[in-house]
Amino acid sequence: MIRLAAAARRAAMQPSTILLLGQTGTGKEMLARYIHAHSSRAGKPFVPVDCSALPETLFESELFGHVRGAFSGAIRDSLGFIRAADGGTLFLDEIGELPLGLQPKLLRVVEERSVVPVGDTRPRPVDIRIICATHRDLSTMVAEGAFREDLYFRLNVLCLSLPPLRERPDDVIPLASSILQRLCTRGGEPKTLSHQAMEALLPYPWPGNIRELFNVLEHAFVFSEGSVIEPADLPPQMSGRGFPNSLASDLNLDNVERGTILEALRRARGNRPRAARLLGIETRRLNRRMEALNIHVPVSPGHDPD
Repeated sequence: MIRLAAAARRAAMQPSTILLLGQTGTGKEMLARYIHAHSSRAGKPFVPVDCSALPETLFESELFGHVRGAFSGAIRDSLGFIRAADGGTLFLDEIGELPLGLQPKLLRVVEERSVVPVGDTRPRPVDIRIICATHRDLSTMVAEGAFREDLYFRLNVLCLSLPPLRERPDDVIPLASSILQRLCTRGGEPKTLSHQAMEALLPYPWPGNIRELFNVLEHAFVFSEGSVIEPADLPPQMSGRGFPNSLASDLNLDNVERGTILEALRRARGNRPRAARLLGIETRRLNRRMEALNIHVPVSPGHDPD
């Protein structure tokens, strides 16, 4: 991680497009913000765009902007994410989810550093640094025809790969301490991990990486009664409590994500926008993940599912 941080600082000093690779939850957006903060654009906007959360029907307008009257409901001009990042950094997260039909338009932006808003014909120049991230194998997607080869090579100029948390176990306890400090700022007394709780965290494979570690510690922070978190305060997957042994050993990222979403929905009493806020994501993305994971939760009376 020290070598990765040094490489990120070197990359930050160049104007080149950067591609960040890594599993979900490894901290790709944090690394992108780190690069931005160490670049000459640090005082300018950092605009993150989750390519998996925007509906395809609105993606072009959200990304490229539009002019008034371009379509029904376009009552005023819109800059779009790309021009909103002018002078700064545009972070395209989950770039592998970008619809194939929009990829040529993004390629034009990368090559020409200009954007044509929906409903207009005039290109608007933009001065942006582009950082992309994905957990998918773009080279395989290129071979399968799901991602344009020319765009892939334009994006894959400087490439940095984030290792999963299970490959850097020495980071688990320092990260856990940092997360507990952050949780404390939300309210409540400071809490620390007991030696036994630390020992429980270390052998776990962390399929959800840092994001899962945060969820585990938030669970423990909320449900621990004292100022010291003990193993019993950790969620069931940490020790297999409540799971058959074979299932506990075979937990994967989908299991973790499904459990996290269900817990957020339980706390929000079925209200999806509220659950999305608890998870730190947009409601549209929550709906997409619920559909992908086949999660069907009855909506509580009086709560809008959308």
